[in-house]
Amino acid sequence: MLSERQSQILRLVVESYVDDGRPVGSRAIANGPDIDWSPSTVRAELASLEEEGFLTHPHTSAGRVPTDSGYRFYVEQLLEGQDRLPRASSPELGLSRMRREVDVAIRETTTALSQVTDLVALVTAPPLHTATIHRIEVLRLQPRVVMVVVIASNGGVTKRAFTFESEVDPGLVEWAASYLNERLAGLGLGARMAVDRLRDDALGEQETRFLGEIASAFTDLDDSAEDTLYVDGTTRLLSEHRFQDLTEINELMSILERRVALLNVLREALGRRDVLVRIGHENELPALHSLALVASGYGLPTRDLGTVSLIGPVRMDYAATIRTVREAARQLSRFIEDVYDG
Repeated sequence: MLSERQSQILRLVVESYVDDGRPVGSRAIANGPDIDWSPSTVRAELASLEEEGFLTHPHTSAGRVPTDSGYRFYVEQLLEGQDRLPRASSPELGLSRMRREVDVAIRETTTALSQVTDLVALVTAPPLHTATIHRIEVLRLQPRVVMVVVIASNGGVTKRAFTFESEVDPGLVEWAASYLNERLAGLGLGARMAVDRLRDDALGEQETRFLGEIASAFTDLDDSAEDTLYVDGTTRLLSEHRFQDLTEINELMSILERRVALLNVLREALGRRDVLVRIGHENELPALHSLALVASGYGLPTRDLGTVSLIGPVRMDYAATIRTVREAARQLSRFIEDVYDG
């Protein structure tokens, strides 16, 4: 007879494995919502469940997968509690899961801000290096070519291909994906401690060598890439705002296209206690001298990661614009905090 904790862990393993088809590690379970067990406790229980025949593991040091006995126990538990069976998922739930990607949330925020205010909305995404590793995919593209895909908590994706001297064992590739997710999920992108996390005396020579070959996919990330800036509503501003001459329009369009100068302006909003407002000639950029900028930083409690801003004519409803920017920044901050800590 399984204990209540063992039953719950077995259920989590079954549901996770059914969801994505990958072996489940102790870290993934311990980091789950409403779980207060340590990874060591979970590892011990997983070992016990494996000894009793409910779980098995496909490769050295990989996570566990259910056996037929494990599935049977899970099904019996469901049948005993029919009233607790989950309802069929709806399209809204699918959309909700998709919207957990930060880039999608930022894109939607930008569009909504522009539509609500009839102004140009600009939102910067958090830099890649501020995110954590959300998921890792290891793919065997050819007998000697392996691609490592790192999906960040902010929705960013990096890919790197590795060519080996000899053919790579497909089982080794499958094991590596499970092992890497267990060891590195939640770790900061580019963190040097990733290499230390991959060291394990229990691993065989083949596994250790393979991990060493692909380790650069997690440690050598490019931090110099330009921040991502989402823009919406430019056409609306040009049609509704009367510019003094064609030069003014060209300057604004150039700024919006090049974006580097705009990013420098928006960074001024980072670290401020409240909303940044620049009116007309208060803006350093000549292209903004006939416009007003309202911006606010968003991010984690201890650090701003991006900005939310609106650009429009000097004659704007500042109270409504400030309120809108502040609220958008607040909501994005809550979203970011949930994703980065998730």
